[in-house]
Amino acid sequence: MRAGARERLAVAGVEALSDAELVALLLGTGSAREPVPVVAAGLLEGHGGVAGLARAGVGELAARAGVGPVKAARVLAAIELGRRAAIETTRERVTRFGDGRAVDAWARPRLAALDHEELWMLAVDGQNALRAARRIGMGGLHGLSVGTRDPLRAALREAASAFVLVHNHPSGDPTPSREDLAFTRRLAEAADLVGTPLLDHVVVARGGFASMLESAALEAGLAGRS
Repeated sequence: MRAGARERLAVAGVEALSDAELVALLLGTGSAREPVPVVAAGLLEGHGGVAGLARAGVGELAARAGVGPVKAARVLAAIELGRRAAIETTRERVTRFGDGRAVDAWARPRLAALDHEELWMLAVDGQNALRAARRIGMGGLHGLSVGTRDPLRAALREAASAFVLVHNHPSGDPTPSREDLAFTRRLAEAADLVGTPLLDHVVVARGGFASMLESAALEAGLAGRS
């Protein structure tokens, strides 16, 4: 299969290869008991697909028969290159946050595959174009602890006309928790008082995204600006 995958790549392009074929190309060889296609398919199945591989550690992958530390590092390096390429693509154009989908497009390559929560503040100008992105806090699998002053202070420091919050749910479910909603309402009230409004708070995850503005959790936001 390995030679066949290389040939198909040359003829049809890398996009034509399956996930298993791509992983097999990265591994190069299998084990004494299993050929490389079987090892590649086993890695994907054991980790729930490419997204699961992205969350795995090098030791976890290396423990699989037929992989080892060198091949595991090769797989993770390829995944990281893909992630960085997706991030650079968004940097090549002016990023405007006109709705939750635009926030998701910026955040998902950066956050959706993480095994811990991160909260980011996206400072925007009067046209909703990104001025600065600042990570406000990091947490564990089940959440993080951040005060309302933290993102607001960062937005004011960046001289933002307004700002957007975005964080990830490692569980894969983007549904905002009660704590997410309560925190967002408190922050929106404080932001309005200082004249730097919170436009939206978006949760991203492997299963999609949720905009608190679009779900009516925020009474004012992107729709009120042009």
